[in-house]
Amino acid sequence: MLQPFPPEENEAHGLAERMPALLVEAQRVAHTVTHGTHGRRRAGPGETFWQFRHYDQNDSLSGIDWRRSGSSDHLFVREREWEAAHTVWLWVDLSPSMQFRSNLSKTLKESRGVVLALALTELLARGGERVGVMGGYPYTGRNTTRRVAEYLVRDVRRDLSLPPPARLSRFSECLLFSDFLEPVEETRARMEAIASQGVRGHLVQILDPAEESLPYAGRTEFASSEGRIRVIAGRAETLRERYQERLNSHRKALNELARRLNWSFLVHHTDRPAEEVVLAIHNRLAGLETDYRYRAPRPIEGSDAEPDQRS
Repeated sequence: MLQPFPPEENEAHGLAERMPALLVEAQRVAHTVTHGTHGRRRAGPGETFWQFRHYDQNDSLSGIDWRRSGSSDHLFVREREWEAAHTVWLWVDLSPSMQFRSNLSKTLKESRGVVLALALTELLARGGERVGVMGGYPYTGRNTTRRVAEYLVRDVRRDLSLPPPARLSRFSECLLFSDFLEPVEETRARMEAIASQGVRGHLVQILDPAEESLPYAGRTEFASSEGRIRVIAGRAETLRERYQERLNSHRKALNELARRLNWSFLVHHTDRPAEEVVLAIHNRLAGLETDYRYRAPRPIEGSDAEPDQRS
């Protein structure tokens, strides 16, 4: 994507130098979001009591809790919490296009993607889940967030604008953070390869507010973030309507892709609080059904669906 030159301070510090501050920010976001989450608890095999619910005709009589039922006019079943650890895979786009920041935001797209990934890692690790970066190994325990941060710093594949090919464990989920400005055909092929492994995905498109509105006017020089293309617009405001139409068309295609794969899709702008998207994603992880069977992409219908949520 062609973009105006970013402020010079964007490139002053590498990810390794910024990571301690990003870790602190991620822990703050996780702490804030904790009060609004409901966890990922659901019924299943385990030893820990979860809840009582009304007896159903399909339930076994051996599952009835007679002590609880004796104090009511209804029969109750004691449910235990499902204790099998879940695996969540992360991928954060660290390519040059994520280094953009306009004067409308205080945050690099890359920094926001890292904070979102680490905050969700913190929340998931507290719940006993396994969390890993695509291409690596899943971690568990109290040091999971730090290990994920270290992996991101060591990741040398910073030219990749799409998730790397990787074998992921079946019945797991993946969280993908990027601006997703690559051609939709390339994105579709990679996402379908992930979904075919029985993995449920969540796409978070991270954009600077200027990428949404193209607020520039007058003579403006745009430079490709991942190439040497430069374009000078004599009156940048004349490009705004066509640019926004193309961006909306691109986003609708991404949303349609997610819908066909039974994935979720969110749009997040860097001038908005990180807590908004972290809470939305964590709640989706907590409330999703456990049917991870691969569904072949459905034919595109006549009407395009709007993105399901923006943050």
